[in-house]
Amino acid sequence: MTPAAGPWLTAAMDPRFETHRVENQAPPLHGYDVYEQNRPLVEAVEREGAGWASERMRELGRLAGTPELIEAGALANENPPALRTHDRFGRRIDEVDFHPSWHRLLGLAVEHGIHALPWREPRPGAHVARAAMMFVLSNVESGVGCPVSMTYAAVPALRSTPELAREWEPRLTSLEYDPRLVDPASKRGALCGMAMTEKQGGSDVRANTTAARPIGSGAFALTGHKWFCSAPMSDAFLVLAQTDAGLSCFLLPRVLPGGERNGFHIQRLKNKLGNRSNASSEVEFHEATAFLVGEEGRGVRTIIEMVNHTRLDCVIGSAALLRYGVAHATHHAAHRRAFGKALIDQPLMQNVLADLCVESEAATVTAMRLARAFDRSPEDDREAGFKRIATAVSKYWICKIGPFHTAEALEALGGNGYVEEWPMARAYREAPLNSIWEGSGNVNALDVLRAVVREPASLDAFMAELEEARGRDERYDAYVRDLQSQLSDPAEAEVRARRVVERMASALQGALLLSYGDAAVAEAFTASRLGGDYGRAFGTLPAGLDLKGIIERHRPLV
Repeated sequence: MTPAAGPWLTAAMDPRFETHRVENQAPPLHGYDVYEQNRPLVEAVEREGAGWASERMRELGRLAGTPELIEAGALANENPPALRTHDRFGRRIDEVDFHPSWHRLLGLAVEHGIHALPWREPRPGAHVARAAMMFVLSNVESGVGCPVSMTYAAVPALRSTPELAREWEPRLTSLEYDPRLVDPASKRGALCGMAMTEKQGGSDVRANTTAARPIGSGAFALTGHKWFCSAPMSDAFLVLAQTDAGLSCFLLPRVLPGGERNGFHIQRLKNKLGNRSNASSEVEFHEATAFLVGEEGRGVRTIIEMVNHTRLDCVIGSAALLRYGVAHATHHAAHRRAFGKALIDQPLMQNVLADLCVESEAATVTAMRLARAFDRSPEDDREAGFKRIATAVSKYWICKIGPFHTAEALEALGGNGYVEEWPMARAYREAPLNSIWEGSGNVNALDVLRAVVREPASLDAFMAELEEARGRDERYDAYVRDLQSQLSDPAEAEVRARRVVERMASALQGALLLSYGDAAVAEAFTASRLGGDYGRAFGTLPAGLDLKGIIERHRPLV
């Protein structure tokens, strides 16, 4: 007998509310170790020499998978920073207010040394360990990655001027997060940003018009504008400005000794497509005090050390986004049923998921191999040459494939994937950034060509890496032979640059997977990307592959 309807009835008791039962929805993906359950990353950490830091990564991985930290990432993104140009008395302050969740995540990154580990602990595998932790944190929220990356990258550039390094390096490598804008001498820890591009030049920084004039004691006064200034709440910035000797690099502190604010004025914050928790801004310098870094007139050469390290982080960040998409797509498919069985058991969905997993693992092994090159390059000429060209190759391809991969992972969640309160919408808006930041696709592709012509030792080192996988697979061998032919043909090199660099990236990923990767993943990659048995979308792997095994290797178990 059905009880009479009334206000006291619950939905569970009243048959009129049968449609309100929530069934066949995947549970939230949380409560797991983000590091430990990423098998390709764990294997790479051990292989590339950073096993000594595994427990630190597990600690961060456990935190990254908690509901509380995942919620903090969402809140930081949903509550973007706000600019306060003046205080209530009318004084110019140029401060940026952030949500407490953003401060929590940035503080966590600093506490774990993600901004400074190789400089604090210069031991074998330090860059690899740091890259793995950057990878894990990026699966929570990418917006804190910008100040973390730039602070990490600023140190090698500053070391070109020892007196500045002695003053600033202890602050930039501190494990204390201190967001106050105060006299640098009072800071318990500091962060560094960067301001290079201007509205008339973009990537062509030699078109910059910001002027620097000497004012004595090694200081300069900078006047001009920057179209993009990343992380404007930072304590100092590496900037480019013109002197009589040409484009030069400077360290510009936000606050001067004694506590006076520098002539650094934030005009507005950029209203970006993604990366919304991080502040990006337009700024003007009004006789701002700055100090020369490196040799006057050699600013690009000086700051390129910073750019090389931030490009590594672009690769890590995009590889992390690929992993994020794989984790959510496979988790959803394992718990969602359609047409009588779980999505993960349906052949075509298996093809899509396995293809996403293959691309993710290829990106992961490449990012971590690149981190190893950063570790070894100071003492190993071959590693230095490999780093020079492989950084640009990897930055081009892994960041370029990111939006395509993220879109497919989003689609695996169906309509839910397109809804903002679900995880993939944020990732989709984030995905294009790394392909633009630190040089767009064209800039990186042309940088590879420049290295091939001007630094042939870097190409020799790259090809030596490919040579190590020769003889393991005939399809790979044929692919490398074709690549060598393309690299030796100078005709219309610029027109063909993207095609050639894409093939270099595929050859490198194939070499690493054949040498170090899972056998089923390596076979799928070689058959599709190198053997040519592939369509123009994910989910077009050839028949006969171990799709189920590939998926289970990558699916987080919750």
